[in-house]
Amino acid sequence: MNIIFPLLILIFFSPVFANSSDTAEFIELGNFTQQSIDQIIGSSNKQPLIENKIELISERFLNVPYLGNTLIGSNNKQEILTINLGGMDCFTYIDYVEAIRGSSDFGSFKNQIKTVRYKDGIIDYRARNHFFSDWPISNSSQVKDVTGDIGKGSSKTVKKFLNLKSDGSNYLTGIPVVERNITFIPTENLSSEVINEINTGDYIGIYSNLDGLDVSHTGIIIKKNGKAYLRHASSKKSNRKVVDEDLIIYLKNKPGIVVYRPI
Repeated sequence: MNIIFPLLILIFFSPVFANSSDTAEFIELGNFTQQSIDQIIGSSNKQPLIENKIELISERFLNVPYLGNTLIGSNNKQEILTINLGGMDCFTYIDYVEAIRGSSDFGSFKNQIKTVRYKDGIIDYRARNHFFSDWPISNSSQVKDVTGDIGKGSSKTVKKFLNLKSDGSNYLTGIPVVERNITFIPTENLSSEVINEINTGDYIGIYSNLDGLDVSHTGIIIKKNGKAYLRHASSKKSNRKVVDEDLIIYLKNKPGIVVYRPI
C-alpha cells in the first residue's frame, strides 16, 4: 500500500541551495528548464477548459521518475521551499500540476507552490498540507470536495482523527491531531454512472482504512478513448515513474476514492 508518507517523512539532500530575500530554496528541474516550464504554462493557459489545462500540464510529466521524500523540513529542521521536477511522489506531482495551472511564468509558479503546498502560503513544516483532505480547506478557491455529489447516495462518511495511529502514537511529530469527516466512494459502488460523473482533471485520493490517514495515494483522472485512467507518480516496482493506469484495474482491492475538483 502506498501510504502518503512523502509529505510526512522527510530527508535532506546535499544540493546547492539558493537564498531568496525571504526563504531558502532548493530547485532541481531535472530534464526541464525555466524556459520549458514557461512554455508549458503558456500552452496550458491557451486551453479554454480546466480539464484540458490539467490534462496538458500533467501529460508533460509522464515518465518523470518516482522519488519519495523530496521535501525538506521537519518538526526540528527548517522548512525549505522545494521544487524538484527531476523526481516526484504522488503528492508532490499533483502539487506541481496544480501550481502550474495557476501560473503565468516560472516566477509565479514558485509563488503558486507556496499557495498550494502551505496554509496561507507560509513556508513552515507546521503550515504544510500534510494530508490530502487539507487541500479543499487550505485551497478552497482552487479545489472543492465533490465526492458526495458524485457518489449520489453511494458514498460513505467516516470520522477520522488524522495523524493519530491506532496505537496512540502520531505519524507526524509536532503536528496536532485533527478530527475530520472524510467522505469517500467505496470501490464496489463505482458504477459506470458514477465514473461518468468524474471529470478529466479531477484530483483523486485512494481512501485509506488505516486510523489516522485519509488517503494512501493520489493522482489525476484522465479520460480517453472511452476509458478512465489514473495518471500518477507510481512507486510500484514495475513503474517507478509518472504513468497512466486503467482506473478500474488500479482500484481492484482498494477501499475507495475521494474526489477533489479544480475550480
